[in-house]
Amino acid sequence: MPVRLALAGDTMLGRKVAERLAADGPDTLLAPEVVAVAAEADLMVCNLECCVSSRGRRWPDPAKPFFFRAPPVATKVLGRLGVDCVTLANNHALDFSEEALLDTFGHLESAGIAWVGAGPDLARARQPVVLQAAGLRVAVIGVADHPEDFAAGPDHAGIAYADLRDDVPAWLTGLVASADADITLVTPHWGPNMVAEPVPHVRAAAAALQAAGATIIVGHSAHVFHGVGPGGVLFDLGDFLDDYAVNPTLRNDVGLLWLVDVDATGLRRVEAVPLALDYCHTRLGEGDDAAWVRRRFREACARLGTNATEEDGRLVVDVAGQGR
Repeated sequence: MPVRLALAGDTMLGRKVAERLAADGPDTLLAPEVVAVAAEADLMVCNLECCVSSRGRRWPDPAKPFFFRAPPVATKVLGRLGVDCVTLANNHALDFSEEALLDTFGHLESAGIAWVGAGPDLARARQPVVLQAAGLRVAVIGVADHPEDFAAGPDHAGIAYADLRDDVPAWLTGLVASADADITLVTPHWGPNMVAEPVPHVRAAAAALQAAGATIIVGHSAHVFHGVGPGGVLFDLGDFLDDYAVNPTLRNDVGLLWLVDVDATGLRRVEAVPLALDYCHTRLGEGDDAAWVRRRFREACARLGTNATEEDGRLVVDVAGQGR
């Protein structure tokens, strides 16, 4: 029997989202209907695009434009959504330096939420987390291809960094191949922002990770969702919750909440539920917004060689039926 996973992309709980969180409380950022969709899953994984702390200093890079730090109460938002594991392998984990990242680990642990993709040292940053549901063990591996200066070291905190531009490093393929689980989920933060489809090095990395034994690949970074690729690669989940400026062409003010059915043989089925990302609030997509999402998703899948259909307002890709 497959396990059903809920997957959300970039979840940013800092800056203006943090201000709304402080003013209105953790129950106001997500519409109840969104929480109800996530509750259909056995497990939920998302990309946490911020640190969680009330301490720390901004990362000392004069060229860095954005710094995201959520207050400790932000873990209640994740708890309400039913998040089991977050990846911290991204370009905001160290926005407020090591002190805030170390705090993040503690706040997540206190909330009962696992994390991957970062750690107090290199070994922990690369370490998978194994979740269990529906009688299956799901190993989650988090990695990012930027920024290199956020990389964890043998004796300092940071992210699991991997330069994917030329090839997937041996340590990462070895980690995937040796994962002790029925299902291996690799969640990379890869490629540039604001692109409508995966760039060549991302596609090549996905193929290499599949060859190494990844059961499912769940990417993010572009801030806009991409289609489902051959074998069921989810190249980019898009944004989920934020206060970001909106690109009127790529439309990062809409998105998807993903429900996927996966077993030891691979990804079998994808359901994608349209979302509207209002300023610091996420709700189900309706009307013209939902129609735009459905049209763009079908087109994005077609360009990648898969077929998406619609069932009761949800977008569906029958991965098993289309072959892997």
